[in-house]
Amino acid sequence: MAQSVCMLQNIKSIDHSCLKFMRSPKLWQVTFILTIGILSVSSTAIFIRLALEASGKLGLEFSLFLAASRLIIASIVLFPAWKTVVKNKANVKAYYYAIGAGFSLAFHFVCWITSLSFTSIAASTTLVTTNPIWVALLSWFWFGEKIKKITILGIFIALLGGILIALGGNDLNNSYNQPMLGNVLALMGALFVSFYLIFGKISQQEGLNISSYSVIVYTTAAILLFPLPFVFGSGYSNYPNPVYLYVLLMAIFSQLIGHTSINWSVRYVSPTLITLAILFEPIGSSFLGFLLFQEIPSILVLIGAFIILVGVIIAVVSSQDKCKSV
Repeated sequence: MAQSVCMLQNIKSIDHSCLKFMRSPKLWQVTFILTIGILSVSSTAIFIRLALEASGKLGLEFSLFLAASRLIIASIVLFPAWKTVVKNKANVKAYYYAIGAGFSLAFHFVCWITSLSFTSIAASTTLVTTNPIWVALLSWFWFGEKIKKITILGIFIALLGGILIALGGNDLNNSYNQPMLGNVLALMGALFVSFYLIFGKISQQEGLNISSYSVIVYTTAAILLFPLPFVFGSGYSNYPNPVYLYVLLMAIFSQLIGHTSINWSVRYVSPTLITLAILFEPIGSSFLGFLLFQEIPSILVLIGAFIILVGVIIAVVSSQDKCKSV
C-alpha cells in the first residue's frame, strides 16, 4: 500500500484533537506496529502469486475474482462501522468524493493484481509504489499546486528507472512473458491509487471521519467489483481450496492488519517517515518472491527499481515542507 505524504499529514491533523487525550505509545511500540504493517502489506503480491499458481489461471478474469473477494471480506469485517456514517454530519460533497475514492480503489486493485499475471513481483510492486509522483503531477494539473524543482528532479529520475524496467524485460527464470503489459498495468494501478488518495483527502476535508470514509470506500469498491467475475465468466466457485485460503489471508494480513497498522502508526510519527517506510514494500515482496518462487529479476529491472525508489524518495522528501503547512 502506497500512501502520499500530504494525504497522511491530513489524516494526522484530523485526528490530532482526539489523540491529545490519549497516552502516546513508546517509540519501540510504534516501530514494531509499523514493521508488522509493512511486512503484512509486502505479503500481498505473494498471496496473489500463490493464488495464481494454485488456480492455474492468469489474466483479468481471475484477477477480478481476487480483487472483489478481498474487498468483500474487508467490507463485511467493517460493516459495524456503518453506524459512524449515520452519526457523521459531513458535507454532501464528502460522500461523493468517498464514492469516487471507492471506484478508484477498485480499479487500482484490478490493474495491479492483473499486472502480476504478466510481469515480475519486483517490477510490479516497484511501479505501483510510484504514487507520490502521480499525486504531485495530479495536484499540479488539478489544483494548480506548484511543483518544486527538486520534485521535478525526482520525477525524471523515477522516469529513467521506469524506462530501464521496460527495457529489462521480465525475470530470468519464469513464464510470465508479457512484461510490458504487466508494467503498464502496474503504472495504471499507481495512477488509480493516486486518485484514491486525492479523493480521500478532499472527502475528509469536507467532514468525513476516517471510520466513515473507510467503510464507504471499501463498500463502494466491493459493490462495483462484485458482479464483474460473473460478467467475465469466472464467478466465485469451483476454485481449488488453497485459492480461498490465500484470498482470506490477503484480506486479513494485507488489508486489515497491514493497512490498519500503517494508518495507526501515522498518528505518532512523521508522515514522511511512514511514506519512506512503505517504499520497503517492493523490497520485501521481491525478497519473498525470490525465496518462494526463485524469481530472479534481470539486472536492468533491479537497477531500474532502485532508481525509481531513489526518485520517489526525492519527491517525497521535497514535499515535506509543503505538507507541514496543511
